[in-house]
Amino acid sequence: MIAPVVLVIAVIIGWPLVRGIYLSLTDADEANVERTIGVNTIPATYDFVGLENYADILRDNTFWDRLGWTVVWTVACVSITFLIGLGLANMLNRNFRGRAAYRMALILPWAIPAFVSVFAWRMLYNERNGILNSLLEGRGIDGIAWLSDPTWAKIAVIATNVWLGVPFMLIAILGALQSIPGEQYEAAEMDGANAWQRFRNITLPGISSVSMTVVLLSTIWTFNMFPVIYLLTRGGPAGSTDILVTEAFRLAFVASPRDFANSAAWGVLILLLLVLFAISYRRALRRQGEVW
Repeated sequence: MIAPVVLVIAVIIGWPLVRGIYLSLTDADEANVERTIGVNTIPATYDFVGLENYADILRDNTFWDRLGWTVVWTVACVSITFLIGLGLANMLNRNFRGRAAYRMALILPWAIPAFVSVFAWRMLYNERNGILNSLLEGRGIDGIAWLSDPTWAKIAVIATNVWLGVPFMLIAILGALQSIPGEQYEAAEMDGANAWQRFRNITLPGISSVSMTVVLLSTIWTFNMFPVIYLLTRGGPAGSTDILVTEAFRLAFVASPRDFANSAAWGVLILLLLVLFAISYRRALRRQGEVW
């Protein structure tokens, strides 16, 4: 019964993963891989080099710079997204006129393809004709170099990713809130509990299992969020917004010659970091009494 699924996973995920790990242990690049020119096929001439690529990467400050920014980017995006999603979910969990319309409006960023949203934000951030700078200059404030200043570029990509990620948090947390029995709030209110005490003792425990899961998923997605970084800034200015996955892409498809071995090694390191994070996160949940 499970054989077809196992076969599909093995072909689509297993083989590329094994191939990537193997390439990371070689010196494969654009000049020595197998390639076809006209009717002639030139065989591969790359060699096995073991862990040399990993050693070179870990000795290079570029890796640590990219890792540091990737961690900051992930923590900032996930934290802000979760807090905004939690606040909006609490607001939309109440009965008020036009609630359905508000829900549709807040889910809209999720319905739009990510690349369309990123291009729209890129237009907003345009330093000469963008709406944001037009609003600032209309109030006598100098325009901001949103995408050409390293600090502002980082703020810009975080803001864009938060806008894209809030609907997912909102829907997940709203579903968890609606599963909490209303009788618990009524009993707490009768016992004299104020709004903060009800939130801390009923709402947070009631959504904890869902919250932990969506935070883990959001962390993995954000850690590898290639489209926002690449389409908005292409890692610039001067590589200041490059995260690990965009650096791996640059090595494989932009650098000259294209360095497939080092790109694969970066990919394997990204995988190891996420696996270690997931294991640590799961252990932390178990210590808190959460069982997956």
